[in-house]
Amino acid sequence: MIRRIFFALLGLVAILAAVVAYFGPGYVERKLNPVTGPAEGWPVSPQAQALHDSLVIGDWHADTLLWDRNILRRADRGHTDIPRLAEGNVAVQVYTTVTKSPRGQNYSQNSAEAPDNITPLFIGQLRPVPSWFSLKERALTQAAALSRAVEEDPQAVTMIRSAQDLQDLLEARRNGAHTVGILLGTEGAHPLEGNLDNLRVLYGAGFRLIGLTHFFDNELGGSLHGEGGEGSGLNEFGEQVVREMQDRRMIIDLAHASPQMVQDVLDMPGTRPILSHTGIHSQCPSPRNLPDDLVKAIAAKGGVIGIGYWADVVCGDKPADIAQAIRAAIALVGEDHVSLGSDYDGSVDAPFDVSNLAVLTQALMDAGLSDDQIAKVMGGNMMRYLAETL
Repeated sequence: MIRRIFFALLGLVAILAAVVAYFGPGYVERKLNPVTGPAEGWPVSPQAQALHDSLVIGDWHADTLLWDRNILRRADRGHTDIPRLAEGNVAVQVYTTVTKSPRGQNYSQNSAEAPDNITPLFIGQLRPVPSWFSLKERALTQAAALSRAVEEDPQAVTMIRSAQDLQDLLEARRNGAHTVGILLGTEGAHPLEGNLDNLRVLYGAGFRLIGLTHFFDNELGGSLHGEGGEGSGLNEFGEQVVREMQDRRMIIDLAHASPQMVQDVLDMPGTRPILSHTGIHSQCPSPRNLPDDLVKAIAAKGGVIGIGYWADVVCGDKPADIAQAIRAAIALVGEDHVSLGSDYDGSVDAPFDVSNLAVLTQALMDAGLSDDQIAKVMGGNMMRYLAETL
């Protein structure tokens, strides 16, 4: 009898675990990645839709791989997947891997020793056990999910590892293909686990972009939101990583970097970093947005600035607010250095998902941008940078 009760209880626990794994992550994602716009959507004129359909569009930042759903299937939650990227006419999307996020995360100060939010998410999603204990394995697990999608449907999605890959993708799209190119990155360099050899491992897995820090100081140096403060810059290991990234033609992303780290990277010979997802401080004085002078300095070294869509960085929750942030960026750094950096699926709000991206084209037209300026911001500047840098 006791044996039967034991196995019955064990079965009940297994059922409960399966229910939590099936429904729990979806509930969390719906809560953390809301679409805040009207249910009926935002209006788009035929003129704006026609212009949008003619554009080559790219976006510097989305965290979709964190959520362990099949990106080849259209989801009823979150902001992106391959079908919705195709509907939004996106040619190139950077998908970043998220591996650690401190509990109580905020824009002011976070401890690297705080309990981690990503560990229970990976366990709840029943991801491979090694990824429960290793940040490197978490990044590689998300990269492997992308690779499986590419293998399953290479007509729908491909990986961008080189300038030639980009050229091939854009040529195929000019000839009528609707393939979406994914460039793989990581949100913070802590998956390196303090070991330069792991940069080579990530490169081999397809990573071509690395954000040096995220919401906490790491082995490379200071975060914009860490405990070291503004003066915590790039340390010796961080310099080694940046030099290795330069040798491998990898993209250096300074989103979340401390002001001193930004300056340290800019002072290194030959660096051409980007700021993948941000707002403009003079237009939206959020602690998430770097000072304007550093944003200008990134552009002055040939980098591009990706404007985010969420309220904390554009100080509003409408497409017009994103358009105003883009106007402010153009005024600050020039029209050749501004691009898109939505932060889709990054535990942020957005007024539209990527399938409805034409509403941003409409908002930019309404804000008075010319067709040429819109083409640059929506993807032209990103494609030029990638062609010259990868």
